[in-house]
Amino acid sequence: MARQPDDKSAAKSKNDSKSDDSVLIRELALLLAETNLTEIEIERAGLRVRVARNISIAASVPSALHAVAAPAAVGVPAAAVVAATDLAKHPGAVPSPMVGTAYWSPEPGAKPFIEVGTKVSAGQTLLIIEAMKTMNQIPSPRAGTVTQILVEDGQPVEFGEPLVIIE
Repeated sequence: MARQPDDKSAAKSKNDSKSDDSVLIRELALLLAETNLTEIEIERAGLRVRVARNISIAASVPSALHAVAAPAAVGVPAAAVVAATDLAKHPGAVPSPMVGTAYWSPEPGAKPFIEVGTKVSAGQTLLIIEAMKTMNQIPSPRAGTVTQILVEDGQPVEFGEPLVIIE
């Protein structure tokens, strides 16, 4: 005669799998913190687990010119965050057309495309943004003089983020 599983053993196996899942999630969360990643996803035996963390930048506007800005959560001074949003409204700002990594030169160690003070013509390459393993040249939308380069070489950039100021 076949033995029917009792409710206690079925409940125990469910609790064991929940315990295993929570252990896996805790290990992934620790790995996330150790590696400074923002998310990890794993699929194993039909179980898909995704662990992610939100990184927010808290910015405060200084109340006076002599006030010192408090550092943001990621280590960027709040004044820099405020300045970046103001620069996006600058009439000479060149916004990033995509998300990627900005590079100043065509290859490591090569001369940069532009420097502060460089006179550029419309269509001239300002920098390169690498997106999905593709190097995309970012052309100048107008002629003028580069007054500011707002991104560092190798810095990740977001869509619409100001890259360069041309006046």
